[in-house]
Amino acid sequence: MRRVVEPERRHPRTARRGLPRTLAVANPLRGVVDDADHLRGVLAGNADVKALVYIGAFAPDAGESAADLAGRYPGSTLGETLAPVKLPDGSVDPYIRQELYHAQFAADSPEREAAVMAVTQRPIAESALAEPSGEPAWRTIPSWFLIGGKDKNIPAASQRFMAERAGSRRTVELPDGSHTVGSPEAAAVVGLVREAVAASAAHE
Repeated sequence: MRRVVEPERRHPRTARRGLPRTLAVANPLRGVVDDADHLRGVLAGNADVKALVYIGAFAPDAGESAADLAGRYPGSTLGETLAPVKLPDGSVDPYIRQELYHAQFAADSPEREAAVMAVTQRPIAESALAEPSGEPAWRTIPSWFLIGGKDKNIPAASQRFMAERAGSRRTVELPDGSHTVGSPEAAAVVGLVREAVAASAAHE
């Protein structure tokens, strides 16, 4: 099993806890199809992907977009915080305004850490927000979910809906967690990953 964590390096916390094959894959954030193709290329020929762990993430069904799911329930204030940056090809990359980043994106992280996140943020292509998803992996692969109860990007209610629909084996919701809940709550992430690995191994 492979788990997306920090950009393109092996994660010491998971390595120390018996998961030496954990590999971070950088998400291009250019669109559902492009990003999926990138991940598929990294995993090509790998038969070990047997569980999915969603950390403050979308789990769309076929035809759904990030915008559809973020707006399914009230609570997302992301649109109010964005500053568009036009690119030479005419496309737009929306950035979260730095002065709003901490409250919007990473409220459960220390202010200094959130400030670094704000200036190093990687924007998603504006067009990607409305791009429909393809057939979901969660239909055939078991899933686990970690939800931040105060996520202002993807409302917790939307994440609960997606987790239930996907038949989540276990859903952990941290009441004060933000969209980046997996950063300050890394131990909870590792716990879910280890549980997913153990469950997968038990069915081999």
